[in-house]
Amino acid sequence: MNIAVILGNPYEESLCHALGAAYIKGAEDAGAKVRTIDLSKITFNPNLKYGYHQRMDLEEDLIAAQETIRWADHLVIVYPIWWGTMPAILKGFFDRLFLPGFSYKPRPNSLLYDKLLKGKSARLIVTMDSPPLYYRLALRGAGHRIMKQGILQFCGVKPVRITEFGSVKASSEQTRNKWLAKANQLGRNNA
Repeated sequence: MNIAVILGNPYEESLCHALGAAYIKGAEDAGAKVRTIDLSKITFNPNLKYGYHQRMDLEEDLIAAQETIRWADHLVIVYPIWWGTMPAILKGFFDRLFLPGFSYKPRPNSLLYDKLLKGKSARLIVTMDSPPLYYRLALRGAGHRIMKQGILQFCGVKPVRITEFGSVKASSEQTRNKWLAKANQLGRNNA
């Protein structure tokens, strides 16, 4: 299996990066081919400056990211929940990258569109400071719905599975080590 791991936390020393590394090790140990898109290291303007009125040229790192996503059978997106949803850099990544003609294609004279990422599956590995049950009940998993339905499934990616880790702020080192082991096992299982 070809797996693209997108690290969506802009802080390189984050728990998200450690979870991503554990997932990658598990997947590679089980025989998968893995490519990484680390948003803390690539360079691009996350602002879709003109909306969809005028096309912005893609930076080299975004062109490489599109190639990686085309190559992948499975997408793994590792990110924290900040203010109920993904970090701005990850949202900007999708705004700039998941353009008409790459991830979906509008049909002429129709409200319908073609899903260009069909055949791919995804796993979201998400950290949060609030307990996951609180996030699902109080916020109704708003950020999860945006990522799963509003972005990935809109483009044809399915199934999309979600693994949550929280509360990070209240977690012990022993708990975080269990989370890392779980991320490693997810990688092994997806290979």
